[in-house]
Amino acid sequence: VQLQASGGGLVQAGGSLRLSCAASGRTFNTFTMGWFRQAPGKERDFVAVIMRSGGSTYYADSVKGRFTISRDNAKNTVYLQMNSLKPEDTAIYYCAASTRLGAPTWPGLYDYWGQGTQVTVSS
Repeated sequence: VQLQASGGGLVQAGGSLRLSCAASGRTFNTFTMGWFRQAPGKERDFVAVIMRSGGSTYYADSVKGRFTISRDNAKNTVYLQMNSLKPEDTAIYYCAASTRLGAPTWPGLYDYWGQGTQVTVSS
């Protein structure tokens, strides 16, 4: 599967952005989908994950209550709604697809990655 992330940009602190990740292929609903982010000089960190049916989600503590992950299996797309953005949310955001069950939070458990989209939050 190929993943194409979009929706990043420059926003002021307190603002909102919605990231999208479009997947190719007809097996999108067989993948657990996750969002990760990587700031300059730092490791790639888990942000959120959504199960195959979209019924269950899990978030990093740093974004809980501010970010919402969702998916539309009919459109082969996963979303990340980001509200109340903070300067520390600045990073390149990546979507990823995993064949594992459960809620994988380690990047090594994901099989496919998108190219990333830059999110910059100014103070």
